[in-house]
Amino acid sequence: MPGDERPVPRADLVVEFSWEACNKVGGIYTVIMSKAAHMRQYYDDYVVVGPYFKDRADYEMEEQDPPEEYERVFEELRKEGIFCYYGTWLIKGEPKVVLIDYRGLNHRKDEFKHWLWERYGIDSLRSGWDFEEPVIWSWACGRFLELLAEGPYEGRKVLSHHHEWLSGFSLLYAKDRKLPVRTVFTTHATMLGRSLAGRGFDLYAEMGRFDPRQKAYEVGVQDKFLTEVACAKHADVFTTVSEVMAIEAEQLLGRKPEVLVLNGFDSDRFPTIEETSIKHVTSRERLREFQTFYFFPYYHNFKLEDNLMMCISGRYEFGNKGMDVFVDSLARLNDKLREERTGRTVTVFFWLLRDNDGVHPEVLENKNYYQHIRNYVQWHSAEILKDITRDFITSDDPVKESFFTKEFMHEMKKDVLHFKREGNPPLCSHRMPYPDTDPLIRKLLERGLDNRSDDKVKVIVSPVFLDGNDGLLNLSYYEALAGTHFAIFPSSYEPWGYTPLEAAALGVPTLTTDLAGFGRYVQHRLLEDQPGVYLLERFKKSYEEIVSSLYDLLYRFVSLDHAERVQNKINAKQLSKLADWKHMVKHYIEAHNLALSKEPKSG
Repeated sequence: MPGDERPVPRADLVVEFSWEACNKVGGIYTVIMSKAAHMRQYYDDYVVVGPYFKDRADYEMEEQDPPEEYERVFEELRKEGIFCYYGTWLIKGEPKVVLIDYRGLNHRKDEFKHWLWERYGIDSLRSGWDFEEPVIWSWACGRFLELLAEGPYEGRKVLSHHHEWLSGFSLLYAKDRKLPVRTVFTTHATMLGRSLAGRGFDLYAEMGRFDPRQKAYEVGVQDKFLTEVACAKHADVFTTVSEVMAIEAEQLLGRKPEVLVLNGFDSDRFPTIEETSIKHVTSRERLREFQTFYFFPYYHNFKLEDNLMMCISGRYEFGNKGMDVFVDSLARLNDKLREERTGRTVTVFFWLLRDNDGVHPEVLENKNYYQHIRNYVQWHSAEILKDITRDFITSDDPVKESFFTKEFMHEMKKDVLHFKREGNPPLCSHRMPYPDTDPLIRKLLERGLDNRSDDKVKVIVSPVFLDGNDGLLNLSYYEALAGTHFAIFPSSYEPWGYTPLEAAALGVPTLTTDLAGFGRYVQHRLLEDQPGVYLLERFKKSYEEIVSSLYDLLYRFVSLDHAERVQNKINAKQLSKLADWKHMVKHYIEAHNLALSKEPKSG
């Protein structure tokens, strides 16, 4: 790509701190993990630092003897009750990693919290362990950085990069102790912004009309909010991950980010456009088989060949992820397709991890009966094939001949009778603990999307992690995603948005919004007719405008012919390449170099 000239890094050592290093709990894990190989191409001396949890470290890291300069630091830390583990992170690029066991400092948590209050005005009086644990770990990280910078790396250019408030305390430690280190702080999403958006607050419409500090206390995130404010203020360079997050960070945290470290991904991990076609067909057939035992026991008045499959996935955040506008738009689509009396149907999969009480008994029974029928046919397939072949050769009119024995037809009729059910298919593949209060289930029922036989839009809520062993679909998330026709992510709050990017990389047309970082990034690069990535405008739009626009986009996609959908797949795949780390990683180097060129900020 033009403008992708390789920048020249200035740091001798880069230490990257993240709570999600070797510790997969959210999207930041993907950021750190997927760019590691590219960071190593720029820095000979690059180390990632995270928390030590044995069960995760055992399969995330290959432990090794630390080099001499690290061993001296580790020995000093052991005297203070801090234990460090050195090794290689078992990911592409194999970066060096230090995992810090901080539990020996647990008894000092109140001391650390008092220090944060006295030095930086961070109010954590009522904070719980979700705040205190990162404080303890991050303080230990600060000590590690101090001994490293003032010991074996004394006199050299050391850059520390701190992700999110959870590792921000080590930045504040470095500033307070005036360490010979330049610092970069990245917020991936503000705690206040996410909290307000999750409560239905129109964050971007109200921006600049409220006091962030007051709001933080109102929603109970003052400790994390004040930490973010302090880190943004005292970092040598402040960064965030997208244009939309830059607007939010400046308004809420009081400092405009100097650099946007846009999130990338490793496109080499995803199939080529030719391979995506094969994966789509293979997974599509598995999804159609799933629909067969999910819907056809109750009715079979629609053809799977004329059925388009859509999906939404991610955190179970009803408003933030746009599930409210999605359901309202689907209801309109359902009405329109019924009005047209078209043979086209749509099945929407809601793959959203949620507490559940196991597979719905009806669905499990349906699958078992289906497999019994399928196995019975397979057992007799050789004999059936032989009879079909012989009858076509020997019969004058083979179409009128029966290829099945009376015994076979008798057994099959009995099995099919067992397979049939009364009523409608369930909305959810699993039993929900409190379905009456679940916002998605309630919304679907309110809008008449209850899987009746005359519905053109069918829905399946699957509140499980798709790891290939869920007991029903038994496909991994990427495999299931590859089998769909359209992936929908109409988020109202999405600092970046890996889910639409992953869908596009798999050759699946996808929808994102102008309130998502990825959506903002690609919005001026989209083709008008078959964009591959569709953009829903949500910025400063009313709810009704958003629903109407989303309905129009969905109806337009449903109306495409096969050739147009194929072109969308190709365009989606091409657009995803724009976010490859080979283009994006330069922003990290830019932020590091800028920090090293500045006079250090004092604590």
